Amino acid sequence: MRGLLIVNGFVQEANFLALRDALCAAAQPQGISLDARTNDALLFDASAGLPLFDASGYDFAILWDKDKYLGMQLEAKGLRVFNSVRALSLCDDKALTHIALARHGIPMPRTILVPRTYRFVGYGDMAFLDRALAVLGLPLVVKECSGSFGKQVYLAHTREEAAELLRAHEGTPMLLQQFMNTSFGRDVRAYVVGNRVAAAMERRNETDFRANVARGGSCAPYTLSEAEETLALRTAALLGLDYAGVDLLHGPDGPLVCEVNSNAHFHGLAACTGVDVAGAILAHIAASIMNFPFQAQT
Repeated sequence: MRGLLIVNGFVQEANFLALRDALCAAAQPQGISLDARTNDALLFDASAGLPLFDASGYDFAILWDKDKYLGMQLEAKGLRVFNSVRALSLCDDKALTHIALARHGIPMPRTILVPRTYRFVGYGDMAFLDRALAVLGLPLVVKECSGSFGKQVYLAHTREEAAELLRAHEGTPMLLQQFMNTSFGRDVRAYVVGNRVAAAMERRNETDFRANVARGGSCAPYTLSEAEETLALRTAALLGLDYAGVDLLHGPDGPLVCEVNSNAHFHGLAACTGVDVAGAILAHIAASIMNFPFQAQT
């Protein structure tokens, strides 16, 4: 079995390269020959749907990147892509994540999508913000709809702080979210692979409302409750994910889905729990290719 591992050609941080190497190392025990390539080397003639590289002989591709246009072109050529472009797109845009999960009653913090505006147009008097604050209260979480590692997540303690954050990001898709003080500086990362949770950890940060390890937080192995496990698995299934990091908050009445990451980094989780997450992902992919042939979308 031969696979194509696609990573971003412009991101060269050590943690991204380590993920690439871990996935390649995990492929061999599964009988998979995995070729790591960068997205900038995999060009298509989009006017004809033709790859400008040798795309023959691959049974699947792992899109360990967010280049959905490349993924769409590969799927159109009949190549199965993990995760699917649809699933990746739903996770890469937090607004789409909330819309998709709300249809199925998945519990989440109350969330209001910021009305669209454009750069150099602005938000006017921001009357919508007052209506949102009447529902969500203060403090208030302000998020960009696309972002990772907690870098695009902010906490506004006053209306003025929220308004200033929105002005600074005008033209960028944003959302406003209820702040869960029951989960300040704490969350749970459940790493779903196939129809099971491969590993889970709780992340804590004593000085920041964001629990991300990348923001200075710590982690410890975590045993999910039945409710948490069921919620993580159902969330991943509803979004069509083969593997994902599902981030859960400790809500006052039970777990809440905060975010879902289709390409969640797993080195910290593996070191924390001792679970070979890369091996679990490759084993799932191998079984999926053998048992569920892919049909290209037309």
